[in-house]
Amino acid sequence: MALPAAAAAAYQSIAQIGQSAGATAASVPADVTGGNFSDFLSGALKDSLGTIRQGEQAAAQQVSGKANIVDVVNSVNAAELTLDTVVAVRDKVVAAYQSIMNMPI
Repeated sequence: MALPAAAAAAYQSIAQIGQSAGATAASVPADVTGGNFSDFLSGALKDSLGTIRQGEQAAAQQVSGKANIVDVVNSVNAAELTLDTVVAVRDKVVAAYQSIMNMPI
């Protein structure tokens, strides 16, 4: 029976966090404009390629004995996570394209 009380307490703490975040979000100027989607997508792709290259370079340095194993593991894990994210986004884009193509005219 403690579950509803714990859920209520969690809800209240999240609401307080949201209120304090709303106060900081209100201080952001309204005239800040973002780039277009293609710029965002190309930037994200460049970042992901950089992360993957960094993992490959760390692995190559480890083979030559010039790198710390902890740094190599962190770089390779970051590259793997980035690759998984890119594949998931690609799958979503392909599924959306297929969904659009299957729509009746």
